[in-house]
Amino acid sequence: MSTTSDRVFDATPEGDGPELKRVLGPKLLLLFIVGDILGAGVYAVTGTMAGTVGGLVWLPFLLAFVVATMTAFSYLELVTQYPHAAGAALYTHKAFGIHFITFLVAFAVVCSGITSASTSANVLAQNFFGGLEINGWMAMPGQGVITAVALGFMLLLAVINLRGVGESVKFNVVLTLVEVVALCIVIGVGFYVMAQGNGNLAEVTVFTDYQDKGLFLAVTAATSIAFFAMVGFEDSVNMVEETQNPERIFPRTMLTGLGIAVIVYMLVAVSVVTVLSPTELEGIREAEGAALLEVVAKGSPDFPIENIFPFLAVLAVANTALINILMASRLIYGMARQDVLPRPLGKVLPGRRTPWAGIAFSTVLALGLIWYVTSDPDSNIVANLSGTTAFLLLCVFTVVNVACVVLRGKRDRSRKVFFTSPGPLPIIAALLCAFFAGPWVGRDIVQYQLAGGLMGIGVVLWVVTWFVNRKTNTGPGEPVGMQNVGKDN
Repeated sequence: MSTTSDRVFDATPEGDGPELKRVLGPKLLLLFIVGDILGAGVYAVTGTMAGTVGGLVWLPFLLAFVVATMTAFSYLELVTQYPHAAGAALYTHKAFGIHFITFLVAFAVVCSGITSASTSANVLAQNFFGGLEINGWMAMPGQGVITAVALGFMLLLAVINLRGVGESVKFNVVLTLVEVVALCIVIGVGFYVMAQGNGNLAEVTVFTDYQDKGLFLAVTAATSIAFFAMVGFEDSVNMVEETQNPERIFPRTMLTGLGIAVIVYMLVAVSVVTVLSPTELEGIREAEGAALLEVVAKGSPDFPIENIFPFLAVLAVANTALINILMASRLIYGMARQDVLPRPLGKVLPGRRTPWAGIAFSTVLALGLIWYVTSDPDSNIVANLSGTTAFLLLCVFTVVNVACVVLRGKRDRSRKVFFTSPGPLPIIAALLCAFFAGPWVGRDIVQYQLAGGLMGIGVVLWVVTWFVNRKTNTGPGEPVGMQNVGKDN
């Protein structure tokens, strides 16, 4: 069923149409990248990681950063060679030219956005009720109420999305600052506890095998979880056509953004280990998305800072969820307009000019995901949703790294090269990404079921569309909307 077409998913400008306005300089691009990475990820996975490796919770963040940086080198080589917004789907098509493979990569990015938004909805609900409990306004409700709020939040996102959301760079800067402030509070609490002589900094070198995995498997499992917190940098390639002199400023800015993020994350990890006892580190796994809230509540009992922190976290997580669902709905719209998915999914609301069918489709999938993972009372909801997101993106990263190697052989030798990933680094990155996506890292089987189910839905829709196109003698249309291919965490 695979077909090839040089036009499918090719976002190269036509030349006659207007180009996007290049408004992003190095500083604004850096804020965009940092804000994209510092989202719901660290709130979602820190507790699970701490309950896996104990005091070494900072190490998986560092290892995930190393592998993410290797992959970032491949993205940088490709974005400077093909400075057009489309991301992984464009690189995959340029490298292999096989329509179905390109579709799988694009739909995997869509699914990662939906699972990430679902993760954020659950984290938001947990922090929201945690804030109400800390302020004495109500007791922590049962899981059913938390799930209901998460579902309600997804419906609210759909309403906002339908009205039309014009995300300006200034708005992104404000929300980025909120995210940074919230994480700096966690770091500040950790240093305050140490300054008071109540913290145990020596715990950061202590590995506690809570799950009897052994050091290697435990750290490997935690690193695969940590990828959820490190993704987001790849979204910046979709801003390339709105960036000033991207070939020159992208490499330095992206790597700087990654460096800032990992420093913040490691300081957060050190604060968690400093404030909480080994017993509390084991139990923090059950706190899921409210893990950092427990750190602030214990570390600053005499300060009102714990009263406002949960709501700062809610803002940060809400921003991540909104960007994720925006991206997913626009990608569905774009693929439907190209006759890659059924045409009805490309329907637009007449008055608002928003892709209502894509919004409805992505929202229904997100609601189904939340309901499915919460139907098992013994499952770790946030861990399963975030793990599914990380798995999908690790698969995409593997393909992008391989595409980087393939496209080196197709490179026009007369064309100036602005950035090249060092030597065999893309191959190493591809192998590492594939390794961390495998079942040997201890990933829960439900995460593969979720990813497989979502991709299965996409494949069924693709097959239906393929047969309709064949019967009506139509094929993939012009590349409408795919310039926004990408993923936000």
